[in-house]
Amino acid sequence: MTRAVDPARARQAAVLILFGVLDENPADFHGTAVPDDLDLLFVERAATLNSHPGQIAFPGGGVDEADDGPVAAALREATEETGLDPTGVRVLGTLPQVGLPVSNFLVTPVLGWWDRPTPVDVVDKAESASVFRVPVADLLNPENRRTTVVARGGQVHRGPAFLVNGVVVWGFTALILDSLFNQLGWTLPWDSSQEMVPEV
Repeated sequence: MTRAVDPARARQAAVLILFGVLDENPADFHGTAVPDDLDLLFVERAATLNSHPGQIAFPGGGVDEADDGPVAAALREATEETGLDPTGVRVLGTLPQVGLPVSNFLVTPVLGWWDRPTPVDVVDKAESASVFRVPVADLLNPENRRTTVVARGGQVHRGPAFLVNGVVVWGFTALILDSLFNQLGWTLPWDSSQEMVPEV
Protein backbone atom coordinates (compact mmCIF):
# COMPACT_ATOMS: atom_id res chain seq x y z
CA MET A 1 0.00 0.00 0.00
CA THR A 2 3.02 2.30 0.44
CA ARG A 3 3.38 4.71 -2.48
CA ALA A 4 6.57 6.27 -3.80
CA VAL A 5 8.04 8.93 -1.54
CA ASP A 6 11.62 9.87 -0.80
CA PRO A 7 12.21 8.37 2.67
CA ALA A 8 15.32 10.49 3.17
CA ARG A 9 13.36 13.72 2.71
CA ALA A 10 9.85 12.68 3.78
CA ARG A 11 8.29 14.21 6.89
CA GLN A 12 6.83 11.90 9.49
CA ALA A 13 3.10 12.26 10.16
CA ALA A 14 0.32 10.37 11.92
CA VAL A 15 -3.46 10.15 11.76
CA LEU A 16 -5.93 8.86 14.32
CA ILE A 17 -8.47 6.30 13.09
CA LEU A 18 -10.85 6.55 16.03
CA PHE A 19 -13.65 4.00 16.37
CA GLY A 20 -16.39 4.56 18.93
CA VAL A 21 -19.83 3.33 19.89
CA LEU A 22 -22.38 4.91 17.55
CA ASP A 23 -23.69 8.20 18.92
CA GLU A 24 -27.31 9.36 18.88
CA ASN A 25 -27.33 9.47 15.07
CA PRO A 26 -28.20 5.95 13.86
CA ALA A 27 -26.85 4.35 10.72
CA ASP A 28 -29.05 4.48 7.62
CA PHE A 29 -27.74 1.13 6.36
CA HIS A 30 -28.15 -2.22 8.06
CA GLY A 31 -26.68 -5.30 6.40
CA THR A 32 -25.77 -8.78 7.46
CA ALA A 33 -22.27 -9.09 8.97
CA VAL A 34 -21.95 -5.29 9.02
CA PRO A 35 -21.09 -3.60 12.34
CA ASP A 36 -23.97 -1.18 12.82
CA ASP A 37 -23.02 0.03 16.29
CA LEU A 38 -19.72 1.73 15.44
CA ASP A 39 -18.72 5.09 14.07
CA LEU A 40 -15.55 6.89 12.98
CA LEU A 41 -14.35 10.43 13.61
CA PHE A 42 -13.52 12.71 10.65
CA VAL A 43 -12.57 16.31 10.03
CA GLU A 44 -13.26 18.41 6.96
CA ARG A 45 -10.13 20.36 6.18
CA ALA A 46 -10.50 24.11 5.73
CA ALA A 47 -10.84 25.24 2.12
CA THR A 48 -8.07 27.81 2.67
CA LEU A 49 -5.33 25.27 3.46
CA ASN A 50 -2.48 24.85 1.00
CA SER A 51 -2.42 21.07 1.40
CA HIS A 52 -5.52 18.99 0.55
CA PRO A 53 -8.01 21.87 1.08
CA GLY A 54 -11.61 20.91 1.73
CA GLN A 55 -10.92 17.19 1.86
CA ILE A 56 -12.33 14.82 4.46
CA ALA A 57 -9.60 13.36 6.64
CA PHE A 58 -8.78 11.59 9.85
CA PRO A 59 -7.50 13.92 12.56
CA GLY A 60 -3.74 14.13 12.34
CA GLY A 61 -0.68 15.92 11.09
CA GLY A 62 3.08 16.13 11.27
CA VAL A 63 5.12 14.54 14.03
CA ASP A 64 6.83 17.32 15.99
CA GLU A 65 10.18 16.99 17.73
CA ALA A 66 8.41 17.29 21.08
CA ASP A 67 6.13 14.32 20.28
CA ASP A 68 7.03 10.93 21.69
CA GLY A 69 6.48 9.24 18.33
CA PRO A 70 3.51 8.93 15.96
CA VAL A 71 0.99 7.80 18.58
CA ALA A 72 1.59 10.91 20.66
CA ALA A 73 1.44 13.05 17.53
CA ALA A 74 -1.88 11.56 16.41
CA LEU A 75 -3.45 12.16 19.82
CA ARG A 76 -2.06 15.70 20.04
CA GLU A 77 -3.28 16.62 16.58
CA ALA A 78 -6.72 15.09 17.23
CA THR A 79 -7.00 17.13 20.42
CA GLU A 80 -5.95 20.33 18.64
CA GLU A 81 -8.34 19.75 15.72
CA THR A 82 -11.44 18.34 17.45
CA GLY A 83 -11.14 19.15 21.15
CA LEU A 84 -11.45 15.51 22.21
CA ASP A 85 -10.03 14.41 25.57
CA PRO A 86 -7.10 12.09 24.72
CA THR A 87 -7.33 10.34 28.09
CA GLY A 88 -10.59 8.78 26.85
CA VAL A 89 -8.87 7.18 23.84
CA ARG A 90 -7.42 3.68 24.07
CA VAL A 91 -4.70 3.15 21.48
CA LEU A 92 -5.06 -0.28 19.86
CA GLY A 93 -1.92 -0.13 17.76
CA THR A 94 -0.51 1.24 14.53
CA LEU A 95 -0.75 0.23 10.89
CA PRO A 96 2.20 0.19 8.47
CA GLN A 97 3.34 3.59 7.27
CA VAL A 98 1.75 4.90 4.09
CA GLY A 99 3.50 7.21 1.65
CA LEU A 100 1.72 10.43 0.68
CA PRO A 101 3.79 11.61 -2.28
CA VAL A 102 1.76 14.77 -2.99
CA SER A 103 3.15 16.34 0.19
CA ASN A 104 6.06 13.89 0.73
CA PHE A 105 4.80 12.55 4.05
CA LEU A 106 5.24 9.09 5.55
CA VAL A 107 2.04 8.67 7.55
CA THR A 108 1.50 6.25 10.43
CA PRO A 109 -2.20 5.37 10.92
CA VAL A 110 -2.95 4.96 14.63
CA LEU A 111 -5.95 2.81 15.54
CA GLY A 112 -7.91 3.96 18.57
CA TRP A 113 -11.00 3.03 20.55
CA TRP A 114 -13.04 5.79 22.15
CA ASP A 115 -13.49 4.45 25.68
CA ARG A 116 -14.94 7.71 26.97
CA PRO A 117 -16.26 9.91 24.14
CA THR A 118 -16.24 13.64 24.75
CA PRO A 119 -17.87 16.43 22.71
CA VAL A 120 -15.96 17.35 19.56
CA ASP A 121 -16.13 20.39 17.30
CA VAL A 122 -13.94 22.66 15.21
CA VAL A 123 -11.19 24.14 17.37
CA ASP A 124 -9.34 26.20 14.75
CA LYS A 125 -11.37 27.39 11.75
CA ALA A 126 -8.13 28.03 9.87
CA GLU A 127 -7.51 24.26 9.90
CA SER A 128 -10.93 22.60 9.92
CA ALA A 129 -14.33 23.45 8.46
CA SER A 130 -16.23 20.77 10.38
CA VAL A 131 -15.82 17.77 12.70
CA PHE A 132 -18.23 14.87 12.53
CA ARG A 133 -18.79 11.18 13.22
CA VAL A 134 -19.96 8.71 10.56
CA PRO A 135 -21.58 5.31 11.14
CA VAL A 136 -19.27 2.56 9.89
CA ALA A 137 -22.28 0.78 8.38
CA ASP A 138 -22.98 3.77 6.13
CA LEU A 139 -19.38 3.74 4.92
CA LEU A 140 -19.77 0.04 4.06
CA ASN A 141 -23.07 0.52 2.25
CA PRO A 142 -22.41 -0.52 -1.38
CA GLU A 143 -24.68 2.32 -2.54
CA ASN A 144 -22.22 4.78 -1.00
CA ARG A 145 -19.14 3.42 -2.77
CA ARG A 146 -17.57 5.01 -5.86
CA THR A 147 -14.34 4.98 -7.84
CA THR A 148 -12.67 8.37 -8.23
CA VAL A 149 -10.92 9.28 -11.46
CA VAL A 150 -8.23 11.96 -11.23
CA ALA A 151 -6.07 13.08 -14.15
CA ARG A 152 -2.74 14.44 -12.98
CA GLY A 153 0.64 14.77 -14.65
CA GLY A 154 -0.52 13.09 -17.83
CA GLN A 155 -1.71 10.03 -15.90
CA VAL A 156 -5.14 8.89 -14.77
CA HIS A 157 -5.42 7.68 -11.18
CA ARG A 158 -8.34 5.64 -9.89
CA GLY A 159 -9.12 5.10 -6.24
CA PRO A 160 -11.91 4.25 -3.80
CA ALA A 161 -14.38 6.78 -2.46
CA PHE A 162 -17.23 6.89 0.06
CA LEU A 163 -20.29 9.17 -0.14
CA VAL A 164 -21.51 10.04 3.36
CA ASN A 165 -23.06 13.01 5.15
CA GLY A 166 -23.29 14.88 1.86
CA VAL A 167 -19.52 14.78 1.38
CA VAL A 168 -17.03 12.59 -0.48
CA VAL A 169 -14.28 10.74 1.35
CA TRP A 170 -11.58 10.09 -1.23
CA GLY A 171 -7.81 10.18 -1.76
CA PHE A 172 -5.49 9.15 1.05
CA THR A 173 -8.24 8.77 3.66
CA ALA A 174 -10.36 6.56 1.39
CA LEU A 175 -7.35 4.39 0.53
CA ILE A 176 -6.72 3.79 4.24
CA LEU A 177 -10.40 3.04 4.90
CA ASP A 178 -10.70 0.71 1.91
CA SER A 179 -7.60 -1.24 2.94
CA LEU A 180 -8.67 -1.43 6.60
CA PHE A 181 -12.19 -2.61 5.78
CA ASN A 182 -10.77 -5.25 3.41
CA GLN A 183 -8.37 -6.51 6.08
CA LEU A 184 -11.19 -6.69 8.64
CA GLY A 185 -13.37 -8.63 6.20
CA TRP A 186 -16.11 -5.96 6.40
CA THR A 187 -16.18 -4.88 2.75
CA LEU A 188 -19.39 -5.70 0.90
CA PRO A 189 -19.44 -6.25 -2.87
CA TRP A 190 -19.88 -2.92 -4.66
CA ASP A 191 -19.94 -1.66 -8.21
CA SER A 192 -16.48 -0.19 -8.87
CA SER A 193 -17.59 0.85 -12.36
CA GLN A 194 -19.52 3.77 -10.81
CA GLU A 195 -16.94 6.50 -11.37
CA MET A 196 -16.81 10.12 -10.30
CA VAL A 197 -14.39 13.03 -10.65
CA PRO A 198 -13.79 14.64 -7.23
CA GLU A 199 -13.21 18.33 -6.76
CA VAL A 200 -9.44 18.67 -6.49
